[in-house]
Amino acid sequence: MLQVPGLDFRLRIAVTFDAPCVVSDTRRILHVAEDTFEGPTLSGSVLPGGGDWLQARLEGSTELDIRFALRTVEGESIYLRASGLFATSDAVTARIRGGEDVPPDAYYFRTAILFETGAVRLAHLNSTLHIGVGQRRPDGMVTDIFALS
Repeated sequence: MLQVPGLDFRLRIAVTFDAPCVVSDTRRILHVAEDTFEGPTLSGSVLPGGGDWLQARLEGSTELDIRFALRTVEGESIYLRASGLFATSDAVTARIRGGEDVPPDAYYFRTAILFETGAVRLAHLNSTLHIGVGQRRPDGMVTDIFALS
């Protein structure tokens, strides 16, 4: 029997990136300045030092390797690791890099997310796959994160 998974909203994470580190024509690193996350049962800060290691693929999409350290308002630490895909046209990429706020329906930005925490209250995060639906902003990104049931 086909079992269709459900999605339950968990949090929205917003980050601002420092100036990109351009390693080569195909590799860029976006480091995070401190920012925030908020959801129905947890909120807090995205700590500086994390980032998104981007690798351009041959067909034109970009592979995402995202790693963030989070701290809840209660002082709990959470590690977020995500891999994903950002796909759009060269023209839309140029608009984003040029500082334009491009609507999310102009591109594809999805991630598969794993969390790790030692906080007892948040232990459920360790055993659930999450899906992110992202939106690029001129200075960073916003991602809505859903638990996959």
